[in-house]
Amino acid sequence: MVRIGYTMMTEQAGPRELVSHVVGAEQAGFDFSVISDHFFPWLEEQGHAPYAWSVLGAAAQATSRIPLMTYVTCPTFRYHPAVVAQKAATMQILSGGRFRLGLGSGENLNEHVVGAGWPAAEVRLDMLEEAVDIIRRMFDGESVNHHGAHFDVEDAKLWDLPDQPPPIGIAVSGPRSCELAGRSGDLVIGTEPKAELLQQFDAHGGAGKPRVGQLPVCYDPDRDAAVARAHEQFRWALGGWKVNAELPGPDAFDQASSFTRPEDVAKEIPCGDDVDAFVEAVRPYTEAGYTEVALVQIGGDQQQPFLEWARATLLPALRSL
Repeated sequence: MVRIGYTMMTEQAGPRELVSHVVGAEQAGFDFSVISDHFFPWLEEQGHAPYAWSVLGAAAQATSRIPLMTYVTCPTFRYHPAVVAQKAATMQILSGGRFRLGLGSGENLNEHVVGAGWPAAEVRLDMLEEAVDIIRRMFDGESVNHHGAHFDVEDAKLWDLPDQPPPIGIAVSGPRSCELAGRSGDLVIGTEPKAELLQQFDAHGGAGKPRVGQLPVCYDPDRDAAVARAHEQFRWALGGWKVNAELPGPDAFDQASSFTRPEDVAKEIPCGDDVDAFVEAVRPYTEAGYTEVALVQIGGDQQQPFLEWARATLLPALRSL
C-alpha cells in the first residue's frame, strides 16, 4: 500500500501557518510530511519563502507522530555540507528519530543568492556527490578533514549525534543522479512518474529502498476556482526540470509560463473535488514503483478545507492503491 504524504510548501505560506498545516496533516492521518527549502517563491503570486529549517524545528515540537523530511535541500551553494550535517543531526534528535534528509543538486532560483555562480548540471552533481560523502562521514561521528574538488572541511565534528543518523534521500532526474542515488542514498526522490528512473536507481544499488514522489493537486468544491488557483500559482511547474533548474527568479518563471493556459494546467494537475481524478493522478506513481507520494495542495489559504476533505474522503480512497 502506498504511503501518502503532505507537503509543507514554503513558497505559499508563512512559517506559523506551515506549522499549523503539518499539525493538521498529522491529525488528518497523513503518513509522512515533506517541506520545500527555497529562498524565493516560484512565482510572485505564491508570496512566501520562510526558512525551512526553522519551520522544521517548530514542526518537530508541535507534532508527535508524522515523519518530517526536506524535499529537498541543496547542500552545495547556500549551505555548506558540514552545516547541513549539523542541521540534519539536530533535527533527528528534536523529532525523536522522525527526520529524513532529502538532498538535491538545487535550482538557480534559490542558490544564486550567494553569488557563487550556477555551473552546468554535471558539475552540480559532482558537488552533490562530494557533499553526500562529507555528510555521511560526519553522521558516522568522524572528525572530518576534507580537501576535495569543491569543498574544504577543517576538523568538523558533530557533538550532538542521534542514535540513528537521518536516512539520506537523493533527488533524481536522469541517469547520473539515479546512479548516485542508488549508490549513496537510503531512498530516492522524484517528481515524475517515470519507471525508467527507478529502474536506473535499482540497477545501481537502490533495489528495495524507499522511493518518494510528489504530486501537486488543487482541491476546491468549485472546480473553476481550483483551476484558476492552480494556474495562478503553479503554471511554472509545466516547464520541466531542465527549465526549472536554470531560471533565476520569479520574474523569469512568470515570463517562461506566460503562454501556459488554465486548461493546460488542468490537464496536468487534478483540480476540484472529484476524488477519482485525484486517485488517477496518483496511480502513475504507484505503477512506476513509487512507495510514497507526497501531495502538494495548491493555495496557502486552502489547506484546512483540503485536510478535512483528505481525512474524510481522499486518504481512504488512496489507501486502495
